[in-house]
This record gives sequence, C-alpha cells and structure tokens, in this order.
Amino acid sequence: MPNAIAYLMLLVWPAVCLVLFRTQTVERAIVWSILGGYLLLPPLAEFNLPLVPAMDKVSIPNISVLAILVFSAAYQVRLLPENRVARVLVVLLVFGAIPTVLTNPEPILFEVLRGADPILFLVDALPGQSVRDIGSVLIGQALTVVPFLVARQFLNTEDGLRAILTGLMGAAIFYSIPSFIEIRFSPQMNVWVYGFFQHSFEQTMRAGGYRPIVFMPHGLWLALFVCTAVMSAAALARETPRLGRWKAILWTLYLMLFLFACKSAASIAYGMLLVPMIYFAPRRWLIMISMVFALIAVTYPMLRNVGAIPTQAIVAKIAEYNPARAQSLEYRFDNETQLLERADEKAAFGWSGWGRSLVRDPEDGEILTIPDGRWIIVFGSFGWLGYIAEFGLLALPLLLLGRYALRNRNAEISPYIGAVALILGTTLMDMLLNATLTPFTWLTAGAILGYVERLDPWRKKEPRYALQNKPVMGAGRKDISSKLL
Repeated sequence: MPNAIAYLMLLVWPAVCLVLFRTQTVERAIVWSILGGYLLLPPLAEFNLPLVPAMDKVSIPNISVLAILVFSAAYQVRLLPENRVARVLVVLLVFGAIPTVLTNPEPILFEVLRGADPILFLVDALPGQSVRDIGSVLIGQALTVVPFLVARQFLNTEDGLRAILTGLMGAAIFYSIPSFIEIRFSPQMNVWVYGFFQHSFEQTMRAGGYRPIVFMPHGLWLALFVCTAVMSAAALARETPRLGRWKAILWTLYLMLFLFACKSAASIAYGMLLVPMIYFAPRRWLIMISMVFALIAVTYPMLRNVGAIPTQAIVAKIAEYNPARAQSLEYRFDNETQLLERADEKAAFGWSGWGRSLVRDPEDGEILTIPDGRWIIVFGSFGWLGYIAEFGLLALPLLLLGRYALRNRNAEISPYIGAVALILGTTLMDMLLNATLTPFTWLTAGAILGYVERLDPWRKKEPRYALQNKPVMGAGRKDISSKLL
C-alpha cells in the first residue's frame, strides 16, 4: 500500500508545475511538468473520485499543465490540430469510447456447479458498463491526449524540439543515480520512498544481477527511457559546437553504459543500431527510418489479426541463436493469439475496461492471459475504432513528416526533428511487444505534428501566446539539462 508520502507527492505536483511555469520558458515548463511527473510520482497510487477517472501520475501532470495554460493570461491555447486527419483521429480517440461503453452493459459472470445435488454458485463477476460510466471514460481519454495537443502548439519550434531532447538527456543523467543504487543493492527505491514495490520482484533479476525500475512500472519502461535519452544525447552532441562537443559525447557514452546496465535486450539493440545513425547519418535518413517504423507499427496488428505474420517461423529462427529469448517470444505470441480470439468477439468497439477483454477461467475468473503489447490492450478494450484512433494519431506525424521530406528534398529542416522522430518511431516499434506508451510519447508525437503543420506554406498563422505587451513568464532562463552541454 502506498504511504502518506506517495499521496502527498500527487497532491503537491500541481504546485510544482506552477513553479516551473513561473521560472522556466513555456517549452521547458511543459517538458519538465510531464516528464518529471512520469519519472518521480509514485506508480499505482491514485485518488479514486466518483464519476471521474483515477487521478494518478499520468492524469495529474496532464490536467495541471492544461489548467495552467488555459487559465493563464500569458497563453492563448488552441488545442485542436490544423491537420484534418489528426483532428478526426482526436475526436475518435475521445468520443469513440461512447459506443464502447454502450455496447458493454452486460456483466461477465463466473459460475460453478458444486455439491452432490448440483447447485450453481456465483464465484466472481466483472461489472457491465452503464451510461454513468461514459463521463469518466471520456474524461480519461481526453486527459490521455492532453500532452499531444499541448505539444502540438507549444513545442513545434526548434526551441521546443531541443527542450524535448535536453529534457530526456538531463532527466536520464539524474535518474542514473538511483538506478545504479538499485543495480547494486536491488530495486528498492519505490519501497524506501513510497512504501511498496510496484511489480514482481522476480522480473527485476536478470543475468545474475538486477535491472533498475525506480519509480516506473517496470524495468523495460526504464530501459526504453534510457535508450531515448542516449539518442537525445547523440543528437545534441552532433549539434554542439566543436569546442564543447567532447562533453556531450562523454554524456552520450555514459548514458550508453547506463543503457547496458539496464539489461534489456530490445532497448540495447535499439541504442546500438540507432545512436550511431543519429550522430552520423543524414537527417532525412532518420526521418525515413522513423516513417518505416510507424508503418510497421500500424500494419503489424492488422497483419497479425488475419494470421499473415509467420510467428512459428520467427520463433524457430530466434531459437537458433537464443533459445530463452525464443521461448519468451513464443509465450507472447500465444497470449496474443488467445487475446485476439477474445477481442474478435467485439471487434468494432472492444470490451471496455475492468479486465473484461482478458481471457479468464470460466469457473473461477482466474486470468489466463497477460497482454504485453500496447496494441493488443487497445484492440481488446476499444476495438478497431480505438486502435485506429490511438495508433493512427501516434503514427500520423511521422507519416506526414516523411511525406514532406520526400516531396521537399532541398528544404531546410530542423537539426533536431530527425532525432525526435526516431525516438517516437522506436517507441512505436517497442509498443508492439510492450505497453510502453507514456505521456512523453504523446508529447513527442504532438511536437512533430505541430512542426509539420508549421511547414505548410498555406497554413494560417496560429499565435502560440496571447497578444500582450509583456514577455512570457520565465523567458530566457536555462534549465539544468541545458547546462550539461
């Protein structure tokens, strides 16, 4: 159970966000409010209020940033995207939950016959959805997409893109301190600070040691975060003036060592493949690779659903090199197959929440499957409509950016957009196997969409701030991560 410190941190985070907006530029305040909440606030701890979604480490920073921007006189907020496809997907993501709720009114009962004279006993039940649940689901979906909408308007410039990269790099450097403590003494930070352990301790043991988790849901989440930080450091090192570049390169090497210490094979593979490309390859190559990643992430679930992915052949090939990894992958594929069969029963709008989309024992309700990939979770809960809305909204910025780069080969682009795009593309690829969607993923997607919208020569000028004769709060100040370069 979370202790008092956990709930106190959730309560004070809106004040922390307000301080950031008063002392930093709007770009840095947004980045550190969302990223800081994700890294520092307690997992699993939440305030359950009636008729609204749970207030936790995701929703509290999101609603705090939105409230500060909306009610501050310094900013003029326009949330809906200019791109029509993106606007439709945002509406589908939020309001598509209505048919999901309305098509799941029936409870799911688990009953068993017992006794010499068979009597039917109700063992467990999952409640159905009602009209009163619509408001909570809508608010939850709307809060989820807040970082995307905010970043689209306020992080679409070169300063905003650089704030994303410096935020990731700086946060990972400081996060390495508690992480290395956990690598040495076992993952205990969440226990020491918040009074509980957030996951299975067995899954933190790897290769004769430990992989860190700190305040994240799982060690895989932390490893992917560090991978994106290494990519950010490499991008910043590439653009740092030659005289000071050695310092940025050293930070990149340090974070790469940190990534190896996280002991996650997939994230290490991403880092070893992509970090050199970020530093040496042409920027348009990075955009093209990220577009390919987005296409794979969007089409894989569709192909998987129709049985076009040769899962057995993939497992057999991997088993030739790493039998343990092949066994783990086969377990994931088996779970996906069962979950897909369950999801196909309500393919259009899904089973909604409360674990209704999981495969369970028909008698005692015991969960028989574990959903790993984000795509199967979304497909099972919200059906094809929810899947198209969420993955479409995340992939669309990369597809639009790739289209622009192909059509305008000689146009000047930001030196940071390629790395930010590749970070989003890598996360989309990882989401095929893990549920590693975070608020910062939405933030990067929104920043890329806003950047692409700014490249449109026919667009109307959209003011990012209110037209006032006063500077933006905190303009001109530097954050800690900027001083590391």
